[in-house]
Amino acid sequence: MSSERPRTFIKRDVVEQTARSTGLDPKVVAPIVDAAFATMRDMIVNTLGECRIEIRDFGVLQVKNTAPKPKARNPRKPGEEIYIPARRKTHFRPGRRIKEALQKPLDELEKERKTTASMKQDGKMK
Repeated sequence: MSSERPRTFIKRDVVEQTARSTGLDPKVVAPIVDAAFATMRDMIVNTLGECRIEIRDFGVLQVKNTAPKPKARNPRKPGEEIYIPARRKTHFRPGRRIKEALQKPLDELEKERKTTASMKQDGKMK
C-alpha cells in the first residue's frame, strides 16, 4: 500500500475531462457541470427525510435518517451521557461498472496502465 496522498480531483478536472470526451469547449461545459452539481445538492438539501439520486452506470447517492441517541457517551468526558438528536447522513453506493473496475487486482491495473502508456508512445493509440 502506498503512503502517498490520494489523488484529489476537483470540479475543474470534471469540466476538463467532460470537455475532452464531448469535444466541447470547457467554457461551455463548466456551467453545465455547475448546474448538475447544484441541482443534486439542492435535491439533497431541500428534500425532507430520505431521498435517493440514482444515476445509471454511476451509482446511488442516498440521504438516510439516523435515529436519535438519547444515551450516547461524550468522547471528551467519557463518564458523561449526552443526547444526540436524529439527523440525516449521506451514503454513496457505487454502480456495477465502478464496482467491477474496483475489484480488479492492483497488479493487473498496473500492467494495463503500462501497456496503454507504451502504446501511446508508439503512436498506436490516440
